[in-house]
Amino acid sequence: MLTPLGEHDLLLFWAQFALLLVVARGLGHLFRRMGQPAVVGELAAGLLIGPSVFMKVLPEQAAWLFPGGLAESAPILTVAWIGVALLLVETGFETDLDLLRRLGRQAATVSIGSLIVPLILGFVVGWAMPGAVFIGEAGSRFTFAAFIAVAMSISALPVVARILGEMDLMRRNIGQVTVAAAMVNDLIGWILLGVLAGIVTSGGVEFGATALTIGAIALFFAFALTVGQRLTNMALRMSRQVSDGLTGPLTTTIVVVLIAAVVTQYIGVEAVLGAFVAGIVIGRSPYQHPEVRRTIELLAAAVFAPIFFASAGIYVDLGALASGSGLFWAILIIIVATFTKLAGSYLGARFGGMTHRDGVAIGVGLNARGAMEIVLATIAFGLGVFSQDAYTIIVLMAMATSIMAPPLLRRALRGVKPEGEEAQRLEREEILAGSVLASTTRALLPTRGGMNSRLVAEAMDLILQEEATVTVLTVHSPHLSDEECRCQQAQDEMAEQLTDRQLERRRVNSDDPAAAILEEAELGYGLLGLGMTEEFRDTHELSSVLRDLIGSTRVPLLLVRHGARKLTGIAGSRRILVPATGVRAGRAAEEIGAVLAGRLGAHLDLVHVVARSDRGADSGQRQPAAIGGRGEGSEVAARSLLDQAVERARRFGADAAGSVRTGAVTPEALLAAGRDLDADLIVLSTRARDIEGRPFLGHGAEYLLEHAPQTVITIIFPPEASSGG
Repeated sequence: MLTPLGEHDLLLFWAQFALLLVVARGLGHLFRRMGQPAVVGELAAGLLIGPSVFMKVLPEQAAWLFPGGLAESAPILTVAWIGVALLLVETGFETDLDLLRRLGRQAATVSIGSLIVPLILGFVVGWAMPGAVFIGEAGSRFTFAAFIAVAMSISALPVVARILGEMDLMRRNIGQVTVAAAMVNDLIGWILLGVLAGIVTSGGVEFGATALTIGAIALFFAFALTVGQRLTNMALRMSRQVSDGLTGPLTTTIVVVLIAAVVTQYIGVEAVLGAFVAGIVIGRSPYQHPEVRRTIELLAAAVFAPIFFASAGIYVDLGALASGSGLFWAILIIIVATFTKLAGSYLGARFGGMTHRDGVAIGVGLNARGAMEIVLATIAFGLGVFSQDAYTIIVLMAMATSIMAPPLLRRALRGVKPEGEEAQRLEREEILAGSVLASTTRALLPTRGGMNSRLVAEAMDLILQEEATVTVLTVHSPHLSDEECRCQQAQDEMAEQLTDRQLERRRVNSDDPAAAILEEAELGYGLLGLGMTEEFRDTHELSSVLRDLIGSTRVPLLLVRHGARKLTGIAGSRRILVPATGVRAGRAAEEIGAVLAGRLGAHLDLVHVVARSDRGADSGQRQPAAIGGRGEGSEVAARSLLDQAVERARRFGADAAGSVRTGAVTPEALLAAGRDLDADLIVLSTRARDIEGRPFLGHGAEYLLEHAPQTVITIIFPPEASSGG
């Protein structure tokens, strides 16, 4: 049965909460404006409120606000531990296991060097420190030295990532290697922390108990990344199906974190390790809601993390360093921590074939400790391994290294420019920034089989990034048997076009195909691919399912209609025509055309139509800019627009040329251009609008879909997404 807090205890909790949050956020903002990580200011808030300042200047008020009893301390410390868990969930989100595998030798050598050297020398320093002063009542010399070693070896991934992001280095090779090494540091550091916590709680270094702890951690990791990953995916998928908003996915995410924390705490290691692993698993889930991640990061940054850092600073008593011995060991640990991280990272980088300057910069970047050391110090202090003096020294080391990292990293990388393959990769990533293709990691392909669906699958395979996955969905009436619905056959047809891509197959029983497809599309997909029904060529009418999907989807839609020309699929295209419109939404079509031309070795024709003012222009059929261009634009402006479009296409590796056409009716001019240029494929970009309850794609798009003899690919943006297309 729960025991309620008394009125006075609640009063203290609210007062502590308000004071810590206001001072921590205020100083965090101030330090950020000074070019330092906010965490340094939040820790400084604890120094001000703690025994170093507030408790000395106003001892009576401090004693009233922080009396030190369990009932008075537990509520605010619980909030602080929630902050720790959220921080570790964030770190898990940032941990990209695929990146660790991909970066290979350089990441491996830097990771090993940046871990081994600090671990060895950190253990030596920890062993040499006076036990009577620094070792807590529950610690031994071995566990104390081991905690010091781990504290020196871990880099703070969130701090490192923030510094690199602020300096626009995250996508540089050096930034990727630094982040990968920080991930490995964190991953191994938290495993070591779990082992050490298990050793302390089991009462000493017993090989049997230690082996059991290591085995339990390994089993937990293995389960979490396999069975746990599938269970998490199922839970997140279900939460998005039953909840229209953010509440369901957010609740599911928090529950997964709490379950992982309970498991790791139960097996004898810290709950924060479970939160870290939960963050990795949730971050890898295809059903993770992007707003959930932002919400957790916002909650952590705005409320819970500042409370943790401020409460951590409260335990720091700078008076403990007043003695010569305390100050000596504090300075020595900061120097050893800085030197060993720099030396180990540098040696690893050089051994991996990187330059002298890159090695220095990586060492400086990985030297930032920040949050991770404070969490470790808090755990060691709570377990009784660290005395308050040792805790103070480790927190100061974390603050000092975090303060040093940004200016030293800026100095180390001043004037260094990317070259060769790195420069080409960065240029390509700049082109793809904000792209509908680059941002699509999951695409949905509903199908009943047939030529148009095969063309959609082929188009997706050609234009999506290599790492993107495609889900093939078949929807059939529950009254049909497997043989009658032909679902397996339809999925096999799509799989033939997607042989080298990660593929997921799904089947849904429903009498409302559009509703079933829309429900699936809401589960984190970035692109929806659809083929025109075969009846469109004769009727020029969209099917009821297509109308419902175009009118209701909130996901960009790739619509393909095969042409009358006899081609061996899209891969047989040798000339591709794309209207160059000069508007941002139209660049999606330019991008798709350029990617296809580059991968197929086809020629890309970018055509801009300048509308002619004659009687045809008054017929009400002048095409909006999304297809045809600006009727009032001059040919000089059109040529400038085309030159820019051609340059963008060539940066994708496409053989491209531009031409200006004039015509009273833009879609007819484009149709004539397709005929004159002998185009095999036309790529359009438009957006859906609702006209009297019917989805309208614009006169130009609908005219070309009805009359063009070429195969037509149309990227359709829903109204709310069109501006960013």
